[in-house]
Amino acid sequence: EVLLVESGGGLVQPGGTLRLSCAASGLTFSNRWMFWVRQSPGKGLKWVSSINSGGDTTSYTDSVKGRFTISRDNAENAVYLQMNSLKPEDTAVYYCLAGGGAYWGQGTQVTVSS
Repeated sequence: EVLLVESGGGLVQPGGTLRLSCAASGLTFSNRWMFWVRQSPGKGLKWVSSINSGGDTTSYTDSVKGRFTISRDNAENAVYLQMNSLKPEDTAVYYCLAGGGAYWGQGTQVTVSS
């Protein structure tokens, strides 16, 4: 069984920092591209970032470029999303995905508010 478990969300003030983690099991993690997507209140899912299997190719949606950094540790079967300079519009449930979207975690809530 494939399991993706996100953690690290919470309430943070604008300009603050959070680091999301996603622990994966039940799949050959080192072979997989990994993704972060988010769903803001009342809105649809939005792709946030991707990282290739080796960790040397990353991409970001325009609204988070320069603020978010995706990384991975294949030895730990984990992917991370470092989020700096957070804005209220970053408020969302963040999900990690694998297998081109076949596998999802349960999500972690990020709330940016003063």
